[in-house]
Amino acid sequence: MKKTKTLGFKLVALFMIFLLLVLGVCGVVTYLNQMSVYRRQCETDARSVGEYLEKLIAADGADFARYQAYYLEHYAEADIPVDVDDYVPYREAFERLLHEEAPGRTLGVDIELEELSDAARRAYLTFRHVYWVLTFEQARDACDLTYAYYIVPDSSRDTVTYMIDGVRTSRAEHIEFIAEYPDYGQYDHPQGDEAEYLYLAEEVENDREQFSVEWTAWESEGRQTGFQVWHNEFGNTYAFYTPLVVGGEKLGLIGTEVDIERIDSAILRNTLRQFLVIGAILTAGLLLLVAFIERRYIRKIAELERDVRTFSRTKDASVADDIRRSVRGRDEIASLSEGVAHMIGEIRDHIDSLVEMHHELDLAKSDAARMSELALKDGLTSIRNRTAYDQAVDRLTERLAGEDVDFAIAMIDLNDLKRINDTYGHERGNEAIIRLSRMVCDTFKHSMVFRIGGDEFAAILLNDDYRDREALVARLKADLDGLKTAPGLKPWERIGAAIGLATFDRQKDARPNDVFRRADIRMYEEKKRMKR
Repeated sequence: MKKTKTLGFKLVALFMIFLLLVLGVCGVVTYLNQMSVYRRQCETDARSVGEYLEKLIAADGADFARYQAYYLEHYAEADIPVDVDDYVPYREAFERLLHEEAPGRTLGVDIELEELSDAARRAYLTFRHVYWVLTFEQARDACDLTYAYYIVPDSSRDTVTYMIDGVRTSRAEHIEFIAEYPDYGQYDHPQGDEAEYLYLAEEVENDREQFSVEWTAWESEGRQTGFQVWHNEFGNTYAFYTPLVVGGEKLGLIGTEVDIERIDSAILRNTLRQFLVIGAILTAGLLLLVAFIERRYIRKIAELERDVRTFSRTKDASVADDIRRSVRGRDEIASLSEGVAHMIGEIRDHIDSLVEMHHELDLAKSDAARMSELALKDGLTSIRNRTAYDQAVDRLTERLAGEDVDFAIAMIDLNDLKRINDTYGHERGNEAIIRLSRMVCDTFKHSMVFRIGGDEFAAILLNDDYRDREALVARLKADLDGLKTAPGLKPWERIGAAIGLATFDRQKDARPNDVFRRADIRMYEEKKRMKR
């Protein structure tokens, strides 16, 4: 038994060394892969939010240019509450003054801002600023960014003016900040010391060498590549800048930032999570394998060794009988045959054991395949998850490199999930998610449907679903609208969703993620329209 224990110990030690090597390699590879993927995703999110805000402002057109010009001249005259959360009352106040001063006339059409009273102009500035501050904050929160803001650079002075700030700062807080960081005092524009009003148009100097990405984005014709890295008293972030051009005139830069520590911590968490899962699976598998080998083989070898040694030493007939039970015959040749047969039997038993072990390994591979399949399924809806979506996009990208593929991507976002969770509980919210997933799957029967977020779904439309994509999206919208008036449904069963559809265009799309971003933007635009 001493040899058996020694052999078992050596097997365990070898397996543990193998386990540590595999986990170490997997950990390094996973960390590097996660870092590349997650940072690329953060850059994509920052770029998408910037482009989304650029499209919103461009749609506003001349009115935004009018608002910017008036803001930069008269920001000190505006008293905008710090805790404002709704622009509608301010819009109604301006429209009321406009109606009183110019009944039946429209600003920018048959009357200009300069023709209105000071009170009406201040109401206009307040309404427009509150609207855009809330719009930037909603876009920031929707993509879990750190900041979203709008700045107006001045190349002649190497300064930027924060017109729509990423952080609401009161006039009192600004005074405290200037006291703590006096270097910023040279650009201070005193606006009072009230704690309830926003400090507006903060101006700072940005050195061209230190903030080269920002100035390049402002002064060049191309789009920014890579991040501007910020390390200052406001935090450590990656910044992405989108130039705003309205009517052929470049007005400013839209800045979107993600937190460096959040990126690094997310990468580390994902790596550790995968490391622990893989480690647990491999450890359990190897321990089971060691136990199996110990029980199935090592113990039998020890018993055989003991019997052979006992028979060789004592010539005990009972031991010999134990060995000869597997053979037939009683004569001297049979005795020799018994030994040979015994060895052959042992070999045969060993081969049978190897075959059985091979079968066990096949079962283990089958179990691993099932586990891999489960890893690609969403636990709540049983449809494909975000990992499966990423793999599908990778496969589609490979296909696009070698052949023409017609496809579209549909983004579906469940409305009011938070309200359902808060009002009826998370169990009802889960029911709403499951109900939407079934409707999406029923609509796109010939396509892969994925749950890529808590309340977000994506479908990659190919073949028949691609050809009928517009009709299928229209049918899904109609089915969702039908739930609003369907009898006998509970409140959480009357679900709604915003849908965005984008088709692959070989002229402007380099990869599937370009289509995904456009579908995502259209989905959020529809969601915004649905909330109006």
